[in-house]
Amino acid sequence: MGYHINNGKKFDLSGLPPVKLINAVKEEIRQDVESVKQRDPAAKGNVEILLLYSGIHAILCYRVAHRLYIGGHFFSARAVSQIARHLTGIEIHPGAKIGKGLFIDHGMGVVIGETTEIGDNCTLYQGVTLGGTGKDVGKRHPTLGNNVMVGAGAKILGPITVSDNCKVAANAVVLKDIPENSTAVGVPAKVVRRHGRKVDDLDQIHIPDPIAQEIGRIERKLNSLEKELKELCGGNR
Repeated sequence: MGYHINNGKKFDLSGLPPVKLINAVKEEIRQDVESVKQRDPAAKGNVEILLLYSGIHAILCYRVAHRLYIGGHFFSARAVSQIARHLTGIEIHPGAKIGKGLFIDHGMGVVIGETTEIGDNCTLYQGVTLGGTGKDVGKRHPTLGNNVMVGAGAKILGPITVSDNCKVAANAVVLKDIPENSTAVGVPAKVVRRHGRKVDDLDQIHIPDPIAQEIGRIERKLNSLEKELKELCGGNR
C-alpha cells in the first residue's frame, strides 16, 4: 500500500483498480514475509512470521497508514501508526516511503521519520533511528537505497543518502552521504570499506573501530617522538 522505490523511481499504488490493488497488497505482504524467511534463521514458517513477528506487524500497519495518508486522511493515518507503535515498539510515520522486502529484526525502538525513503530489501535492527537533525525543512530525513543493512542502535540523521548495498555498523551515527557498496562505522560514521575490495558480511562484532585506529595512530606518533627526544637528549649529554 503505497510506494515501491526501484532505482530511484517511485510507483504509486493508489490509482490501481480495486482487484489489482488487492493483488498488489497481497504481493507486498508476501514479499515482506519472504524477506524475513530469507534473513532470519530463527523463522520457522509463514504463520509464525505473520502472527508473532513485531517487525511484520509494524510494516503491515504502516501499509494501511500510508494508504490513508496519501488519501489525505492524516488523522486516521497517524492513529493507525500510533496504535502500531504501542503494540510493537516500532514507530513508522505514515508519510514515509518504503519499498518491498523491508525486514525489521526485533525492532524495539526503531523510529522512521516522515520524509524517509527506503528502497527494496533493506534490513533494520533494533534501536535504529532514521531521523532529522532539527535544522532542515521539507525533506528532513534520510534516503536508503536498495539492500541496505543498518545495525542495532545506529542513527542516520538528516536528508542524506545511504546508497545501494551499504552496511552501517551498530551504534554508528551517519551524518553524511554514504556511497554505494560501502561499510560505515563509528561516531561520526566513516566509510571503512568500498566496492572494489571484498566486503565481508557484517556480523556487528568483528568490525573496524575508527576510534581505536586513530588512538593507535596517535600512540605510534608519540612513541616516535619520544624516541627522537631521547636521541636528542643523549646527543646533548
